[in-house]
Amino acid sequence: MIKKEEVKHIAKLARLGLTEKEITKFQKELSSIFDYIGKLKEVDISEVEPTSHSVGIENMMREDCPNPVETRFQQTAGKQSSKLLKLAPDTKDGYLKTKSIL
Repeated sequence: MIKKEEVKHIAKLARLGLTEKEITKFQKELSSIFDYIGKLKEVDISEVEPTSHSVGIENMMREDCPNPVETRFQQTAGKQSSKLLKLAPDTKDGYLKTKSIL
């Protein structure tokens, strides 16, 4: 069983103000979590190969470029977009220019 002092120390590190009732509650909950971790340590995983991901997924990167809208109403859309671009505070090459967010 985890001690109350340890719960208080963890709460202090996390900058949490806990009441005595909460400390008792977390003492029980943390103890059950640590007990479960102890059970997991007993499992034999000697023949299991380590993996970083269970599914072979890779990041697919693409070139960061705009894709033109292709619709059967492209002329109408072009007229509407040009009207909207005229209202925009800043544009470049027919697109809205925005501040960098990264």
